Amino acid sequence: MDAFLDTSFGITLLTFIEALAIIVPVLIMMAYLTYAERKVLAAMQLRKGPNVVGPFGLFQPFADAIKMMMKETIIPSGANRVLFLLGPMLTFALAVIAWAVIPVDDGWAIANINVGVLYLFAISSLGVYGVIIAGWASNSKYAFLGALRSAAQMVSYEVSMGFVMVTVLLCVGSLNLNDVVLAQRHIWFCIPLFPMFVIFFISTLAETNRSPFDLPEGESEIVAGFFVEYSAMAFALFFLGEYTNMILMSAMTSILFLGGWLAPFGIEPFTWIPGPIWLFLKIVFVLFFFLWVRATFPRYRYDQLMRLGWKVFLPLSLLWLVLTAGVLLIFGWLPHAA
Repeated sequence: MDAFLDTSFGITLLTFIEALAIIVPVLIMMAYLTYAERKVLAAMQLRKGPNVVGPFGLFQPFADAIKMMMKETIIPSGANRVLFLLGPMLTFALAVIAWAVIPVDDGWAIANINVGVLYLFAISSLGVYGVIIAGWASNSKYAFLGALRSAAQMVSYEVSMGFVMVTVLLCVGSLNLNDVVLAQRHIWFCIPLFPMFVIFFISTLAETNRSPFDLPEGESEIVAGFFVEYSAMAFALFFLGEYTNMILMSAMTSILFLGGWLAPFGIEPFTWIPGPIWLFLKIVFVLFFFLWVRATFPRYRYDQLMRLGWKVFLPLSLLWLVLTAGVLLIFGWLPHAA
């Protein structure tokens, strides 16, 4: 068996099985995140939410999927057909392949590479292209305006997110996400780096175009934004990409600041629970805050959005990065691997 796994075919087959073991649960989780969001919002607004299709409405995601697949994909007559269909496919594909470096337990990742953080930087940077392509290819001024707003928003908040991640990496001394989690065995980074934790979470809301930063799809100004011309499965791919990105950002928040798969503070009864279960619970916890924020806060104006990113988060994250480096250097706490 070991000899078979050492062959190129065996390695390919093993990688494929590992990819399925992570991607299939992510897709199922994404489908039921739509159900959870509607239930959480309903509870906060004193409504029932989905409760007809199946027991407690549990089959509602499947009903939505079937409806999307049965609808006709309408392509505007003036649109660039190739780019029009490429945009949503690119957005969804990038949201999925980013999971290749996410560790669900010690050493459990499709690709446990030493530059996992750089890989995620690259994938998140490419995510802007799907939105811009979709807005431009639609041949609609409203879609194009939405694409420009979304691109500016995503690029703006990636800067502060980058400084936050560099601050964490300073404390770890490695670009490997597995090492980032293991460095939190004694204390989770959300405690000493609490301001960075808050900035990172708020930036993930802006990065995923979620409320109160859902400016690209401002119904009152640009009629649903960059995907206004999309229907059926092309629209569903944008929908899937957004929710998969939400789960990805929640996983990143859990890995960078909440100890990933580690049990809380290493307390003995909790260490019996498998690591992937702890990571799942932390992702669900962060996702709940995504939904809670949507039910609570009104949408920002676009000038407020840009001011928060460039005049508040960027200077604050840069200042905290310098302070962290200074403290680590003065007290001799810099990791040897750095």
